[in-house]
Amino acid sequence: MEKESSSQDSSPLMTEGMWWGTLGSVRPFPNFRPERDVTILRTALEKKDVSTIVRIITSRSNAQRQSLVRVYKNVSQMELQASLKKVLSGDLQSLILGLMMIPEQFEAHRLRKAMEGAGTDEETLLEVLCTRTPQQLSDIKTTYNQEFKRDLEKDLISESSGDFCKLIVALLKKENGPGVIDQDTATLSEELKNKKPSADVWIQILTTRHPDHLRIVLEELELERGQTLEDALDGRFKGLQSGDLRKGLKTLGKATLCVH
Repeated sequence: MEKESSSQDSSPLMTEGMWWGTLGSVRPFPNFRPERDVTILRTALEKKDVSTIVRIITSRSNAQRQSLVRVYKNVSQMELQASLKKVLSGDLQSLILGLMMIPEQFEAHRLRKAMEGAGTDEETLLEVLCTRTPQQLSDIKTTYNQEFKRDLEKDLISESSGDFCKLIVALLKKENGPGVIDQDTATLSEELKNKKPSADVWIQILTTRHPDHLRIVLEELELERGQTLEDALDGRFKGLQSGDLRKGLKTLGKATLCVH
């Protein structure tokens, strides 16, 4: 699914204030005229012209799609999503309706789907929680409650355990606080030298510091040890340690190091 400066139209990773996603980028459509698009959409919906519907929806940015929703409602007194649902079906329907959501709504639905049914999709949980800013996570949490009448933190706790549970709850409450670079680097370096791994040290630092601060800390740590952060974490949290925890720390570290 394509995404914008949201989880629905964004580049693979983000600078602060932008949404991180994984599926490519859609720029605003030039010379955008929502009234014209709505006229074309209404005709396409009446004729069940799926190709035209898909062409317009997928070539507009998320902000432009929200304009289409408003204009369509003013013109037809109907919800565009409801009209799309009548004409489309299956995976295509899911795709297009997903594109019509605002970013925090889309992410809330992704998280709910990741926790529904048997088993949990940890990769989706980590992709969202590791790569969104504190404000975005707060918006997602609020929307999750509005959409599903459920508490996101409680659901995350019920779907996880141990150190991995500590990590994803800390990610949900992520902060962009200050820190001392030399001190944080020394703390992580010392942790790597201890016989017994301490997930708490990594979780505390990686979820409470500003991304720019963390990037310098992790780069210095890699330089000092002569190995990548991924290799260091693989070696540190193997064996009896949770594979999900290791995956989560690596995802968080990779996201931090890739931000420029």
